[in-house]
Amino acid sequence: MAGRIEDYALIGDMQTAALVCRDGTVDWLCLPRFDSHAIFAGLLGTEEHGFWRLGPAHASDAPPPTAARRSYRGDSLILESEWDTPRGTVRVIDFMPPRDGAPQLIRIVEGVSGRVPMRSTLRMRFSYGRVVPWVHKHEGRTVAVAGPDSVWFDTEAETYGKSLTTYSDFTVAPGERIAFTISWEPSHKQPPALPEPEQSLEATEDFWREWVEHCTYHGPYREAVIRSLITLKALTYAPTGGIVAAPTTSLPEDIGGVRNWDYRYTWLRDAAITLSSLLRTGYREEARAWREWLLRAVAGDPENLQIMYGIAGERELGEAELDWLPGYESSAPVRVGNGAAHQLQLDVYGEVTEALHLAHMTGLARNDYASLLQLKLIRYLEDHWDEPDEGIWEVRGPRRHFVHSKVMAWVAVDRTIKLIESGDADGPLERWRELRDDIHRDVCEKGYDKERNTFTQSYGSKELDASLLLIPQMGFLPPDDKRVIGTIEAIQRELSTPDGFILRYPTQGEHEGVDGLPGDEGAFLACSFWMADDLAMIGRVDEARKLFEKLLSLRNDLGLLAEEWDPVHQRQVGNFPQAFSHVPLIDTALRLTASGAYGG
Repeated sequence: MAGRIEDYALIGDMQTAALVCRDGTVDWLCLPRFDSHAIFAGLLGTEEHGFWRLGPAHASDAPPPTAARRSYRGDSLILESEWDTPRGTVRVIDFMPPRDGAPQLIRIVEGVSGRVPMRSTLRMRFSYGRVVPWVHKHEGRTVAVAGPDSVWFDTEAETYGKSLTTYSDFTVAPGERIAFTISWEPSHKQPPALPEPEQSLEATEDFWREWVEHCTYHGPYREAVIRSLITLKALTYAPTGGIVAAPTTSLPEDIGGVRNWDYRYTWLRDAAITLSSLLRTGYREEARAWREWLLRAVAGDPENLQIMYGIAGERELGEAELDWLPGYESSAPVRVGNGAAHQLQLDVYGEVTEALHLAHMTGLARNDYASLLQLKLIRYLEDHWDEPDEGIWEVRGPRRHFVHSKVMAWVAVDRTIKLIESGDADGPLERWRELRDDIHRDVCEKGYDKERNTFTQSYGSKELDASLLLIPQMGFLPPDDKRVIGTIEAIQRELSTPDGFILRYPTQGEHEGVDGLPGDEGAFLACSFWMADDLAMIGRVDEARKLFEKLLSLRNDLGLLAEEWDPVHQRQVGNFPQAFSHVPLIDTALRLTASGAYGG
């Protein structure tokens, strides 16, 4: 069985990523891209679906020992895990160097004390665990081939094959270092160059150190902010600037349930808010690259804006189920692709426009087509803002007039008016000012429940929705407006868990709820950070700080967060690590720092 979600560490090369468990097992790796087929899919199945374990040798009938300590090396994505055994202490260094050629996963075993017997167990299974590759020797190197893929395994340790698995048994002494590397290459091409593990380790450490030096945040939550920024950088697809929502698919929001989705794509919403966090902490190059990705993805067709695209801008992300995988802790189905790609989500127009506006305000070099795109988006919204949609949470039930969608349509128009007023674009200013007022009036009249003094999830509904917490943050209404305060307090009453974390919206257990799905889910971490933001904005800063620091305590020992927190089983759930959790962590840290609302 795979480990708990929080038992995993992330390593990556800004093109794909691997998850490494506490026992030294790589249970997830897609090559060569985030959205490629997995060669290790044990995370969503069993060991028969592929894994790579490297750690102290143990009896075959005993579980593998877990590391006594693990951490990232400084401010990097280099993982160091240490085991204390009866025979001594050993360290394993795991990393993926930023690419200059074939993608590589490098694992270096280092003896710390004593003489420790070690074992590497490598079971490659292509196509998400379905295909057993042909493993053979080629000029002294081990290579696994199946169809278009080949994976090359290099090590100085002796290897042998047994039961369609490649093993290495060896002993490591103090100061001794033994490296293992896998490299991917299209099977029709020449073998990849021999790896140089030690040089790659040094180069990887230099890369991350230099990148972190650009961070402009130096407040009291710097450790949490830096780790979140590194995680967001790791989720960026370097060749195009696209940003994946998470590097995994089908990690469940409801253990044993059906709420299992593929997040290895670029949601405009997630990418836009990621961009805003990067910009506010000094990272303009990533912002420029994402803006270029956006312009290529949308191309000349903004009227058909999708909510999400492939990491290179692909439009077709057809959803399928992998019925040979039993799913993480029997959470089925396992899905690849995402059928939500062609949903109508009007809020996306607001998030994209807000990101372009922030890029403009922070001095990113002007791009005339970006301004033209913004104008085209508003012309589309003029005719469609008053239509029902699927909303921010991608409900699979009927379309509704979601309040958050209307608020973000208002944001799109408001930010475009500001662009025109600055003199950097031309447009029908008076007409769009009237449009902005019309949207605002419509939301306040139809999306507000006067009796309960709260905005609601959709027009005419009684349900609440945590996305309403963004109303003051987007400037739709000021924080001291009684309707804003009433909404915050209503969400605290009706959508809080006993621990004080926030649910997205009500679910109905075994019955189909507003999202068209059975089952429940955990507290949505982004929404909980939004609550902390709102509390700070309305002057309840001590309460905001306490909630924020409680949220920080949910991170795993490496500072990573999944999408949700299960308040019943006290564990992380959902795809991991999740950009949509780490972005608001950064935003809330910046807000609390600016307000002076922090301990000490």
